[in-house]
Amino acid sequence: MEKLNKRKAALDRAEELKGRIEEYLKVKDKIPNGTADYQEEKIKEKRRKILSLFNADEEDWNDWRWHFRNQIRDIETLSKIISLTSQEIEEIKKVQKLYRWAISPYYASLMDDDRFNPVRLQCVPSLLELNHEGCLDPMAEEYTNPAGSITRRYPDRLIINATNVCASYCRHCQRRRNIGSVDKHKSKAILEESIEYIKNNPEIRDVLITGGDPLTMSDSTIDWLLGEIHKIPTVDYIRIGTRVLVTLPQRITSNLMQILKKHSPIYINTQFNHPLEITRESKEACEKLASIGIPLGNQSVLLNGVNNDKYVMRLLNQELLKCKVRPYYMFHAKYISGTTHFNTSIDDGIEIMEYLRGYTSGLAIPTYVINAPNGNGKVPVLPEYVISRGKDYVKIRTWEGKFFDYPNFCTKNIKGLYEDKE
Repeated sequence: MEKLNKRKAALDRAEELKGRIEEYLKVKDKIPNGTADYQEEKIKEKRRKILSLFNADEEDWNDWRWHFRNQIRDIETLSKIISLTSQEIEEIKKVQKLYRWAISPYYASLMDDDRFNPVRLQCVPSLLELNHEGCLDPMAEEYTNPAGSITRRYPDRLIINATNVCASYCRHCQRRRNIGSVDKHKSKAILEESIEYIKNNPEIRDVLITGGDPLTMSDSTIDWLLGEIHKIPTVDYIRIGTRVLVTLPQRITSNLMQILKKHSPIYINTQFNHPLEITRESKEACEKLASIGIPLGNQSVLLNGVNNDKYVMRLLNQELLKCKVRPYYMFHAKYISGTTHFNTSIDDGIEIMEYLRGYTSGLAIPTYVINAPNGNGKVPVLPEYVISRGKDYVKIRTWEGKFFDYPNFCTKNIKGLYEDKE
């Protein structure tokens, strides 16, 4: 009888848990997902259209250099790929006088004629960019640059900004001040000065190479830079921040993989912001890197109209795990001139975190962080789970909103306990 009662309790609990996920299951298939069959067909059709426009073939499409040579940088070309109203055309003309834009043909294949397509919002200029609230250097990088192209904000790690070049220029970019009017990798002299600084400061154990996008540099430059940093005995590992997995997955070539593998340990962090960006091609690129032992993390940015939705972000993180990418950070968008239309409330971020914890595996839960102004570091933000404290307990709240008093006392340290027994 007791066994039957336990089984009934377990079955009742299972039904309760099913009820908690019903709403998500109803909307999940309505969220644009790059690996869904219907979405794959739309992407293939757009790819055929782009190849025809450029008089190219599949061999060209698989060559990352072809995508760079054919970046979409003008309204005439863009209007042949997606529908633009006369008003939108005038908006782009106004914005491009101030901010440069470019879209890789691959990333353009994910767009459609919906102005609020999540990829389109991230890469097509908008009149909203002419709102000059915010600042151009929210991380005060110009004041945390001790040498070369370094940014240093923490005791044991630093950034090398290696280039201003990207496969596609995100409209929400935190370094849009560096994009300028021409593509320009950092000179060897600047990179050497950065490397010398690391050599002279042995407390630096973690180096992040970013930009722009460092994987837009040539294989030989990447090999040289990684090799020089790798030689420094006090550096434990190197991280690379790149978005080519999202905007130009063809960049993950066999030769690049050999270079990265040679300089292990290397960690790569990328930025998928919406499930639509996860396609068969991007998934394959991620799996290639994982196959050579490179851990992958995702640093999404919380963007108004793109992913500030509890179910969109849940699906994104679950799909990332299928690509062997671990959700790492969910960044609150910085207050940057020309991008404030993407800013959300902190409440949006907290709600997303509330509907991740308990509703999906811990592997699919990133840390929600706000970057404190002027380069003062990342601040993690969580829903409140510790409600109050008593003398010997804390009152905690579970992901389901249940409350419990939990013991909160400290025994003697382990040595003291052994001494009491003797």
